[in-house]
Amino acid sequence: MMRFITLATLLAISWVAMTFTHEMGHIIGGWLGGATLIRYDIAPWSLPFSLHNPDPIPVLTLWAGPVFGVVFPVGLAALIRRPAAWFVADFCILANGTYLAAAWISGDQFLDTPRMLDAGVPRVAIALYCVLTIGGGYLRFRADCAAILQSPSSNDPKTNSAE
Repeated sequence: MMRFITLATLLAISWVAMTFTHEMGHIIGGWLGGATLIRYDIAPWSLPFSLHNPDPIPVLTLWAGPVFGVVFPVGLAALIRRPAAWFVADFCILANGTYLAAAWISGDQFLDTPRMLDAGVPRVAIALYCVLTIGGGYLRFRADCAAILQSPSSNDPKTNSAE
């Protein structure tokens, strides 16, 4: 039972970390590009968003979300060097790529991928990002989940109370 509680807790933390770092990436990218932030919401229980107007370099603002949303959690996990930190980072890798792919498929004009395409981002760049993050993120995140959910080995003296 404790493994499932751990998994659920880490998933909740991962969702908050992913939505926060992704949206903060957009906010930081807009600021670096000279955009004016006119409205934002970074609450994890709603779909976080940030609106910039004017935005002189929308490609920077738009790419900063998925890039910062991966680089910051991975950097933090590398510093912390704990399995839970890598679980969160790997979730962020997978989720950012999956979000861009799903946004591309949906075509919703308010989501990142259609906005990236409208701003002139090459389709191949978005596709490459999605392939790398979904592919690598899936493998890493799957291994993280398996490590949490696997039963303790009966041959492990640390977990075998009969010995």
